[in-house]
Amino acid sequence: MASPRLACLLLPLFPLAARLRSEPELVREALVVVAGNGNAARVVAATRLARAAGVRPGLTLPQARALCPKLVARPRDGECERAAQESLLEVAEGFSPRVEDAGEGTAYLDLEGLERLYSRGPDATPELDLARSLMAAADAAGLPARVGIASSKLAARIAAGLPEPPVIVPAGEEAAFLAPLPLQRLAPEVDVAGTLERWGVRSVGDFAKLPPSRVASRLGRTGRELHATARGIDARPLIPREPPPAFHEGMSLEWPLVALEPFLFVGRAALDRLCQRLESRGYAAIRLELALRLEPDGHQERAIDLPAPTCDVKTLLTLVRLELEARPPGAPVAGFSFAAHPDRPREAQLSLYGPAALSPDKLATTLARLFALLGPERVGSPRPVDGHSPERFALVDFSPPPPPEVRREPRAGRGLLAVRVLRPPVELEVITNGSAEGEAPVEIRTPASEAAAKRPRVEGEVKVASGPWGLEEDWWAEDPIGRDYWDVELAGRGLYRIYRERATGVWYADGIYD
Repeated sequence: MASPRLACLLLPLFPLAARLRSEPELVREALVVVAGNGNAARVVAATRLARAAGVRPGLTLPQARALCPKLVARPRDGECERAAQESLLEVAEGFSPRVEDAGEGTAYLDLEGLERLYSRGPDATPELDLARSLMAAADAAGLPARVGIASSKLAARIAAGLPEPPVIVPAGEEAAFLAPLPLQRLAPEVDVAGTLERWGVRSVGDFAKLPPSRVASRLGRTGRELHATARGIDARPLIPREPPPAFHEGMSLEWPLVALEPFLFVGRAALDRLCQRLESRGYAAIRLELALRLEPDGHQERAIDLPAPTCDVKTLLTLVRLELEARPPGAPVAGFSFAAHPDRPREAQLSLYGPAALSPDKLATTLARLFALLGPERVGSPRPVDGHSPERFALVDFSPPPPPEVRREPRAGRGLLAVRVLRPPVELEVITNGSAEGEAPVEIRTPASEAAAKRPRVEGEVKVASGPWGLEEDWWAEDPIGRDYWDVELAGRGLYRIYRERATGVWYADGIYD
């Protein structure tokens, strides 16, 4: 049975690569990433310019600044590293459905069957072509990753760490590839190197030559597993990860921000990266969550529900602006994180010859902008509800029906009128011939308060009146609705629908017939 082929996608100097992904303008600076606070902070990783000046991991920050006065220092950022790790895994999942998250800038891929998708070129095997494609995809995502391919995790991981990637370890040659390596490469977290050195074992190849039974009797189960790994046999299976429920982007800020505009400038870059990741997976955001870390120890969370899935950065940034303007954080912002809950964008088959259809992407973007400008309670599609009052309705999500497959000619009109509804209705002063209820109106005027409010002016002598039509609703309630509706034509003014509230006797204009 052939051994499975695995690829390791490795991001060297992971804390530094994660920080440069969030702040690409620092790539040409002498930059170090440090862990700790104050003068006790120690260098974790450094750029090439900083290393050229003698800066090395383990130095304190004052020591590093003494070697390089123009040094730029950034602390390790958990949000940046989490986003970079997720982006690395997404690159891997673009090639294989079975991907293991090994943490700290490392991912493993199951390559079974993938070599068939890559042709053998004059200077490359299918596996080498696949490895180069993996590195190109990672580089496009802002991650300078390396790739190693072998039949075991350990061999693939070590191959990915070599200086001239990609490195392919042929199947069955893992033991020869590992033999010259020091023992610490087997498992740095397991402290057996000291015991083996006392036995006179210095390399992985020396360890592999020992009898398996004697290694197991002296070092137990751990020794037996390490010995099998030294011989090129990796019993650890690849453990595929579950798809993430949300996509995250964020960072810690060098200086806490008080004003909104500087925060939006930094937040836009994070939203750009977030939307690029969503689009690369064929997703869009249906819900955006914002977590703020405040000085000195505060924390706030905001959630923005979108009317339709969208990846429009400008729209999402507008929603964030409106949310923060409506509810300011109240303290300087020291860090933030965006979480986008993914959903499939709306799809529609556009026709070449039939009637024009709405573009789902443009529709989603337009709805999200209306959502930001008008508020969530004013965007949607009205639906009638049980009741007799014409103004009663419910607001549901807007989901237009698909267009007809064949263009249909409009039907000939029959002279019907359409009513332009006035919401809210315009209050009126109505004069009748007498005081009896249900008597037709004679003259209509608009009160001064309504005229000042720039509402439609409904006034004039009634030429023709038709009605009344009674309306009753909720007669059993404490505040029932009772109205008398009329259609009236005003001399030279048009045709209107008006009604009188029975409880108060007040008249209103409800609509204009066009």
